[in-house]
Amino acid sequence: MSLPGLPAHTPVPLRPFRGVRYAPTLPGTLSSVVSPPFDEIGPAQARALRCRPHHIARLLHDRDPLAAADQLTRWLQRGVLRRDPRPALYVYEQHAGRRRVQRGLIGELDWAGHTPGPVLPHEDVDAHLVVQRASMLRALRAQLEPLLLTHRTADGTGTQAADRLTQRPPTATVRIGTMTHRLWACTDPDEQTALTVGLAGRRFLMADGHHRHAACLRLHEQEEDPSPWRHALALLVDSTNLPLRLTAIHRVIPGLEVDKAAAAAADIARVRPLPAGAFWPAPGEVVIAGAGRAWAVTEPDPTALQGALAGCPPQWQQLPTAVADRLLLAHAWSVSDLGCAVQYVHDAEQAIAAVAANGSGTAVLLPSITEDTVRGFATAGVCLPRKTTSFWPKPAAGLVLRVPECG
Repeated sequence: MSLPGLPAHTPVPLRPFRGVRYAPTLPGTLSSVVSPPFDEIGPAQARALRCRPHHIARLLHDRDPLAAADQLTRWLQRGVLRRDPRPALYVYEQHAGRRRVQRGLIGELDWAGHTPGPVLPHEDVDAHLVVQRASMLRALRAQLEPLLLTHRTADGTGTQAADRLTQRPPTATVRIGTMTHRLWACTDPDEQTALTVGLAGRRFLMADGHHRHAACLRLHEQEEDPSPWRHALALLVDSTNLPLRLTAIHRVIPGLEVDKAAAAAADIARVRPLPAGAFWPAPGEVVIAGAGRAWAVTEPDPTALQGALAGCPPQWQQLPTAVADRLLLAHAWSVSDLGCAVQYVHDAEQAIAAVAANGSGTAVLLPSITEDTVRGFATAGVCLPRKTTSFWPKPAAGLVLRVPECG
């Protein structure tokens, strides 16, 4: 499924910019200062990374926006971070072993001034988190990690241009865990044009970065022109030939006994026990698990579901995430997602392991949905519930930064 385009006269929305990158003369390797994306780091790991000199986590995970901004200013003044001399588009690849799992194009995305805009979000956002992100962006006047956007194109010209460019030595190489990240800076105007062939007039599905996107829009509306938030650091991935992996995000409720959870769910849906080890939800199904046992939840009571989803888009009735969050957590179990009452886990096996012991809580396991389904919702203007999807792999933080020169 393709997304509806913008008017034919709309220019290419991705433009070259002078990225800010770690200086090649910095002591140690680049791998010692860049980071996994913000959402993939827990509090303990963030604290450990922030102890490392010049690590991007010292900016990304600082709870004091002004302190983070002062740190960024010092790094720029001391040459820890340097602005590239010429505007570039950056070809970015991620490899798991010898297998390339992602290739995309990093640049400045122009999203203001067009209705509809070039970005199609697909998930709801938390207003409190948007305020937090906006506060950090306002203080930093910089973006430390790109938005992740996908598109599909039948024109292979951009792919061919990237193939040629990536035959050269990379501008930067980083290894984080088992993943290798490579970056090529393209400064030649003709090559930049070839890389962006087919992007004019396109709309891009937001895969990751909904809160940062909403924060940038908020700041753009609040600030007078020239606003640095008219543009955003973005990674565009053509999912035609190398689609991102799309998985569900599961819920873990440590304070909820699994027997009570199953009993309460049985009051408003069909609940049946699953064989030992059969914890994986089928399409359209929600699985409750804990203490080595599991139950499938299907066929929610129509009246209860309608009440739980009052005020929500009617399409949500078909979404397991909406059934889990609104019907089970909020309605049947009276569990709020405030604080640590609900933990969001990307790996189903980790969610199951977290509640394996008696009395350790309840896991709610959700099935994956397809990218076509996500695109269909986004095209119709319907946002999915928060924490419905997880696109993989996400880009590293700190490989290339956007620090607007007007800021």
